[in-house]
Amino acid sequence: MPGIDDSREFKPIRIAILTVSDSRTEADDKSGNVLVERLQENGHILGDRKIVRDEKTAIVDVLNQWIDDPEIDAVISTGGTGLTGRDVTPEAFHSVFEKEIDGFSSVFHAISYEKIGTSTMQSRTCAGVARGTLLFAVPGSPGACKDAWDGIFRQQLDIRYRPCNFVEIMPRFEEHRR
Repeated sequence: MPGIDDSREFKPIRIAILTVSDSRTEADDKSGNVLVERLQENGHILGDRKIVRDEKTAIVDVLNQWIDDPEIDAVISTGGTGLTGRDVTPEAFHSVFEKEIDGFSSVFHAISYEKIGTSTMQSRTCAGVARGTLLFAVPGSPGACKDAWDGIFRQQLDIRYRPCNFVEIMPRFEEHRR
């Protein structure tokens, strides 16, 4: 049965939060706030936080900065995953991925379907790994951020979660470079 193995010690990771939006500011970034609150409530460390416009180069620049920072273990972005012309977050993420985590989108859509039905198809959420850093892009609504954290991140970013989780395999992400 999947769940938390209390015999293992919790290991906090450092997570950077990126809000992709042409209109959000620190004062009204509800989705970013949800992610920061959730990660801190679950014992993780906020490594950094930024807001950038829906522009591929701006997103890629921040991603590369955090990927190259040994103090950042994971990046979670919110926003820019839709279908409109300005939604370019998945394109930015795909340009830096070394490996895509295909199952992330599948699980997110299954969780989202229970809440919003077929409207979940309008999200192009994605995840992958780049140079040892986990990268996740979720929709820009607070509800989607709550769903992603509560339904995926809470378990997969906790080393105690069984049968397996992202944290326990993080040291092996770059074994091909040795």
